[in-house]
Amino acid sequence: MEAVLGQVEQLPALLAVSRSALVRDWDSLTLDRALEWALREALERRLRRAQPYPPLGFPALGRCPQLLGLALLENRALPPAACHRLLRGFLQPPGSGAGSEPSACAAPPLPRPEPELSGGGGGGAAAAGRLREEKRQPWLCGALEQLPQPRSLQVVAAALALLGRNGDGDGIAAGDGCTAELLLSWLLGNQERISAFCLCLPGSLLAFLAGRYSQLSRVYLDLLTGWGSRLLYDPLQGRWIKSCHEKAELSWEELRERFNCLCQGSTVLKEQTQAALKLLKTWDGDFEVRGLSVWTDLLLEVEEKNANVKCIPLFI
Repeated sequence: MEAVLGQVEQLPALLAVSRSALVRDWDSLTLDRALEWALREALERRLRRAQPYPPLGFPALGRCPQLLGLALLENRALPPAACHRLLRGFLQPPGSGAGSEPSACAAPPLPRPEPELSGGGGGGAAAAGRLREEKRQPWLCGALEQLPQPRSLQVVAAALALLGRNGDGDGIAAGDGCTAELLLSWLLGNQERISAFCLCLPGSLLAFLAGRYSQLSRVYLDLLTGWGSRLLYDPLQGRWIKSCHEKAELSWEELRERFNCLCQGSTVLKEQTQAALKLLKTWDGDFEVRGLSVWTDLLLEVEEKNANVKCIPLFI
């Protein structure tokens, strides 16, 4: 590193010589040395020799913080707090916000709003804010989509969970709220992505997130409803089974666990989930015995689970 910095310090002198009459004495060897002194070719050769991974060219050096950030996000050993900090770094232009420090992996500086957006009262300011968020979202989406699944979904879940613990659902702090909205927009903007998200994550974590983000809870319940409606009752086995084993859907046991987790969450989430199950039970014939409607069976299971939880002695 010291050798490289030493060459960088001498670059101004080299450039000055290149503009002088001294170059009349340069031969091909001198020219090659001068170009190598200018670093690019030498660094590219060193990069090609040293790395075991896909080749990095000279242009990648300017994106080293971003490349490092993506590699860290892909690493399952990265703590949730560090994951959240990296994601906020991808969203935050250098020097944005009062007293903020420039982020190493920050998005490129955003263009200034057009004059008609920034003037004329609150409407112009709101439009400028929307313009800034529209510029930031593709940057975040690009970073997340470079991560393999399910790691990208785990990263988003960890960040949303951390943000959710900082406040009460949709009332989290403004800066964190912006990050959460962008993460949710990316997650909910693709049906396959949100389905995979709700399939691969634990029911307890999904229940926590559903209790903090109302837009996520609605979509999650819709997905659970769709998966439950495709279960079939097998009278020989005396249980509900998948209609198609090849499809990525939940089994009866997994579906029951998800609904139980939702009913053990916040009071609002519990009431919302039970109301949805009762409505589905009514639409499906309002049966009171098991084996005729998956919604009857799920509601009975949930109510039984809740009754057992309430009956646990306080001293245990």
